[in-house]
Amino acid sequence: MSNFLTIKELEALGLKGYGENVLIGRHAVIYTPASLTIGNHVRIDDFSIISGNVTLGDYIHISQFCGLYGGESGIWMEDFSGLSSKCSIYAVSDDYSGNSMTNPMVPQEYKPNSIHAPVKIKRHAIIGCGSVVLPGVTVKEGTSIGSMSLCNKTTEEWSVYVGIPARRIGNREKKILELEKQLMEDISES
Repeated sequence: MSNFLTIKELEALGLKGYGENVLIGRHAVIYTPASLTIGNHVRIDDFSIISGNVTLGDYIHISQFCGLYGGESGIWMEDFSGLSSKCSIYAVSDDYSGNSMTNPMVPQEYKPNSIHAPVKIKRHAIIGCGSVVLPGVTVKEGTSIGSMSLCNKTTEEWSVYVGIPARRIGNREKKILELEKQLMEDISES
């Protein structure tokens, strides 16, 4: 038996939509499959959790033990983006000030200060292991977030960020754009 769901098992999940060559680990958990759209060539590894509105583009990898919490606001991962192991992406968060109740078992009317804001992870963005992205953040095209970083603000394109909170430390090379072009040409020729 494969470590990934079969086509029949994938169909039975009731996903909003999915493309070709989708690999979902048998031990991944999808709480709201009707709110999940998956593109082509996507791999979601074991022990990852996906909840709420989430849209995944093409050529995406979500490594082991990741959590994507889209809530109603949603998470969008564009083509060629990826999450290393143990990343957490939040489009929803409780208010920790004490002015609002917390946890998903409390009705929303008692959580007036909870935070709901979309998260966008743009093309060729990569997020290193153990990193956290908070509600309302856009990780812009080509951005690299180093391991164990806390991304609480929108990034600049083609930049490298590290730390808590994440801070920009330099530019990221763009050779991957040439490699993407070559990949697409090779695919169209085959």
